[in-house]
Amino acid sequence: MNEHWNAFMNNNLKMSPTGSGSLNGRTFAVKDVFDLKNYHSSAGNPDWLRTHDPATQNAPVVDLLLEQGAYLRGTTHTDELMYSLNGENFHYGTPINPRAEDRIPGGSSSGSAVAVAAGLVDFALGTDTGGSIRIPSTYCGLFGIRPTHGLVNIKGVIPLAKSFDTVGWMTKNPELLLAIGEILINQEETYDGFEYLFFEKEAWSFVEGETKESLLHTASILQALFTNTNSLYISDEGLSKWAELFRSIQGREIWKEHGDWIKAVKPTFGPGISERFEWASTLNVDELGPLNNRREKIKQSLSSLLKTNGLLVIPTAPGEAPLRQLSMEDMERYRTRTMQLTCIAGLTGFPQVTIPLMNRNGIPVGLSFIANQSQDIKLLKFIQRLSAILVETNVKIAN
Repeated sequence: MNEHWNAFMNNNLKMSPTGSGSLNGRTFAVKDVFDLKNYHSSAGNPDWLRTHDPATQNAPVVDLLLEQGAYLRGTTHTDELMYSLNGENFHYGTPINPRAEDRIPGGSSSGSAVAVAAGLVDFALGTDTGGSIRIPSTYCGLFGIRPTHGLVNIKGVIPLAKSFDTVGWMTKNPELLLAIGEILINQEETYDGFEYLFFEKEAWSFVEGETKESLLHTASILQALFTNTNSLYISDEGLSKWAELFRSIQGREIWKEHGDWIKAVKPTFGPGISERFEWASTLNVDELGPLNNRREKIKQSLSSLLKTNGLLVIPTAPGEAPLRQLSMEDMERYRTRTMQLTCIAGLTGFPQVTIPLMNRNGIPVGLSFIANQSQDIKLLKFIQRLSAILVETNVKIAN
């Protein structure tokens, strides 16, 4: 297997199907945070690898895929303890973005995205807490889903911040994205389709240049396809305040989850990751109650807007994948803007799917659709139908 891409933590770990079904002959990889029987997961950090025991059984989502005929073909790199959106790992290196080798792949499910984009596997599992499926999918030109929080079984997955953590997946086409969803999500479809599209004004103000041109072109097609479209602000206080709230809750949950281990082991973290854990250590966990009350109001407000037949349409990220080896300051500024987009689904727990569009320069950008909670299968079916329509209207979709 060509590892020019540095996608894999371990590409010798293989598992054959345990059954037959809709994924017969398909191959997949998993982020190095999923339990695999008799295997040590690293969570992207050598000290974590050194201080934890191997798993005694597979994570349930892995078994579900094997039962449907899929072949596991390795574990993939991740940012340290999943606490980044960049995909640059101080210890194990940065996976190479097959769509633009001079740019970062995005994280923390970096290796999973690269493995799929490079054609090394058909699909890959990752996790998404603050954007770790959506952002690498965007940067590497893939379809990706962050499901409704709690809908997909997350047992046997190393946690980061439990009230945000989700299991997601990435593919090159919407048909496979849906097929995996129908295996991992036990959900009956109650309503047929979506009637309303809502374009969040502040979110759309973040994109510039060629990315804005590509996304606005697709947005104009969507507005022509749907009778009921509206542009609005979903936050009276601004998305920067929502991102701050997300970061505050997440940081407290992270330190509650990993603080004791960090104090006992004193692990070596790379630049950026180290500073984030240091900041998290200063937060007061007792303040989670009031913060979560604010979060619940946001969830209720967006749910009232979307109801059962509305979709929020936003750019997945502010633009193309940033260049590799930018300064820590530049990357932190980009991360801050990106979090103002990713925090919406994070705070609400709603499902979000990103689709891969292409700029004229050949660099992918992402367009996202957020539905109300537990409408994941309906959203995936919508994405499948919409993608076919966009191709018919000559919108360039990465594949």
